[in-house]
Amino acid sequence: MYTLRRATRADARIIRSLVNQEHLNPMNLDWRHFIVAESAQGQIVGCGQVKTHSDGSRELASLVVVPGWRLRGVGKAIIETLLAEYTGDLYLTCRSSLGVFYMRFGFRVVEEASMPPYFRRLSRLVRWLVRLLHSKEGLLVMKRME
Repeated sequence: MYTLRRATRADARIIRSLVNQEHLNPMNLDWRHFIVAESAQGQIVGCGQVKTHSDGSRELASLVVVPGWRLRGVGKAIIETLLAEYTGDLYLTCRSSLGVFYMRFGFRVVEEASMPPYFRRLSRLVRWLVRLLHSKEGLLVMKRME
C-alpha cells in the first residue's frame, strides 16, 4: 500500500538519490515540483515531476519507482496525478524501449523538426552519443496529444 503526496523539503535528498540511481537527468530537481509515492512504512517508493525548460516547454520527468515496487501501479498513479495537474503541451524523453508504456497516457513520438529548442538540442546530442557508444537503445522525445 502507498499514498501519493506533494514532496516536501525533507524529501529532496531521497529524490536526488533515486534519480541518480536510475541514471536520469539530474538537472532541475526541485522538490517543489515533485509528487512522491510513500509506503505505509514512510519510505519513498517513487517520484516524478513536471519541469519547465528555459524555452518554456514543460517535461514529464524524473519518474522513478523503486525496483521492489514496480508493476504495482505506482508509476501509473504518479503519471496520472501529474497529467491531471498540468494541462496543455507536455513532453517527455525516454529510452526507445519505453515508448509503448507512455503511449497509453496519450504521448506520441515527435519528429525533430516539431520539437521545442530544448528537446531538439537534446535529441541531437543523444543521437551523436548513441553512435559514438554504438548503443542499441536510442532516445524518444514524445508529446502528450490531448
